[in-house]
Amino acid sequence: MPLLSLKCTDFRCLESAALEFSSGNNLIYGANASGKTSILEALAYLGRGRSFRGAGTRELIRHGADEFVVIGKVHNGTREVALGVRNSRSGLEVHADGEKRSSAAALAEALPLQVIDPDVHELVAGGPESRRRYIDWMAFHVEHGYLDEWRRFRRALKQRNAALRSGANRRSLSGWNHELAELGGLVDLARRRMLEISRPTIEEFGEVLLGSPLGIEYQQGWSGDKSLEEALAEAVERDLQLGSTQAGPQRADLRLVYDERQARKLVSRGQQKLLACALILAATEVVQTHLERPLLLLLDDPAAELDRESVGRLMGCVEGLGCQVIATTLDRQQPLFSSSPTLFHVEQGQVERAT
Repeated sequence: MPLLSLKCTDFRCLESAALEFSSGNNLIYGANASGKTSILEALAYLGRGRSFRGAGTRELIRHGADEFVVIGKVHNGTREVALGVRNSRSGLEVHADGEKRSSAAALAEALPLQVIDPDVHELVAGGPESRRRYIDWMAFHVEHGYLDEWRRFRRALKQRNAALRSGANRRSLSGWNHELAELGGLVDLARRRMLEISRPTIEEFGEVLLGSPLGIEYQQGWSGDKSLEEALAEAVERDLQLGSTQAGPQRADLRLVYDERQARKLVSRGQQKLLACALILAATEVVQTHLERPLLLLLDDPAAELDRESVGRLMGCVEGLGCQVIATTLDRQQPLFSSSPTLFHVEQGQVERAT
């Protein structure tokens, strides 16, 4: 499902930008702070309804403007589908295929994408939240009904936490324990299935990018010798003191092991980037195999912090996926792709097709 075009107004430093992409490799080049990453951020926002850089709405709206608008067209295999997001102080507005939608999930379904940016190493070195989002992204696209299960679990978790903060007694909490354990079990089971499906592909990309197998283990978020309902019942006093639920899938993590070491502690920044890239490329391959269509892969300065050999291995893996790729670089002469990509030049927030 290639992205055909992007139009955005008042997004970051981009007063107005319009680009038409090829279904293969696209390269955006320009000086630092010219607007290259802002274009990728707008593209990601079109597929996620949020910034991959963690920016809030005020940061994304161009100075002096009241709102930003991002519009794109994708081809679903039979026809063109329009997507659009508008954000302002009034909130996010999402449109997909001519209809207003209630959530950004419609964007993710229409334009599944992944991002590799200079902070990608945080997937390995950072906290567990990003690793939970990583496995949840795969489950959203592969496991039928997962989004509904995840939402029901999050709603039950919010309600139990509210009961804890109000000082509820053990008897009233037991009902929440049962519901949370049932829904948490569904989330946990889907994540485990997802990890089993993706593990061989993760190991394969780890071997190619790092020359050593990449191990991955799922840590469920509570003691393994107890059921979730038992863990919730035993931790009631602690939960009441803290005002939040300490056991469950919301505390899950992925443990990464590289060369017999725990990856997040013992590898260099460059190795962490390659480890994270292995995870993202594996997820991309698993999802596009399931969906039976190519995904969009956004690469923000992929050569940063990598030597030439590592960049070559990374880009070889990227091209091997057969994705639509939109990448940025400082130097258009840097040989990222094996064949000539479609080129765009950005200067002071202005974008034009280059030759």
